[in-house]
Amino acid sequence: MFMMPGMKSIKKWASFVLKIQIWGFILSTIPMVIGLKLFLQNHKTDFRRDCFMADNLAYQEQFWDELLDGKPAMMSPRPTINHNIVMGNIYRAFGNYLEGKKCTPFADGSDVYLTPKDRVIPDVMIVCNKDIVKRNGIYGAPDLVVEVLSLGTKKRDRGYKKDLYEKSGVREYWLVDPDTKTIEVYLLTDGKFHLDEVYQVFPEEEELSPEEQEDYKSQVKVSLYDDFYIPLENIFSNLF
Repeated sequence: MFMMPGMKSIKKWASFVLKIQIWGFILSTIPMVIGLKLFLQNHKTDFRRDCFMADNLAYQEQFWDELLDGKPAMMSPRPTINHNIVMGNIYRAFGNYLEGKKCTPFADGSDVYLTPKDRVIPDVMIVCNKDIVKRNGIYGAPDLVVEVLSLGTKKRDRGYKKDLYEKSGVREYWLVDPDTKTIEVYLLTDGKFHLDEVYQVFPEEEELSPEEQEDYKSQVKVSLYDDFYIPLENIFSNLF
């Protein structure tokens, strides 16, 4: 005659089966845990690096705007208000003159790929060869590049980037200093930059000698066009 087991016996049996299942699961995870531990030990540096890169993506996007010789370039501290005003003044002057012409001005934010290890973002530039302009950037040397000097970038604007622009074939290079209201214009001749002219705004109260008055130039000559001149006062207007 079949006897139904009591409730207490059923509970004991269920508890026993559950314990076996739990221990079986624990034992099955041991190889996985050991494998993960060995993987982390062998890839500790890569793992930490990847975590750092992921956690600091926003930081990188904010400061590492350029790639120079294969290395991220930190754009810090950020440009001043006057830097941005001068940049906007130059871009506006370029745009007004080039309206309807074959050359196109670009402002800060356009990537320029010059070598496999160099991606730069000039403050302002002019490109006449539309074949090098793609949807995601410019692949080749612009005809004219303007860099507005700032505390965080002026060393490489005068150094590595100037040499890079020269080697890449940029025809005209401007270094603009908002603090001294000075513009250095370099022209490419036989593959080398030479200083063509230095323009500077003098305070109204400063008296110039007759010789200085004779040499003083109130307009910047853009070499790409014979009749392209920009008044200095327009470039450095509305500064704080």
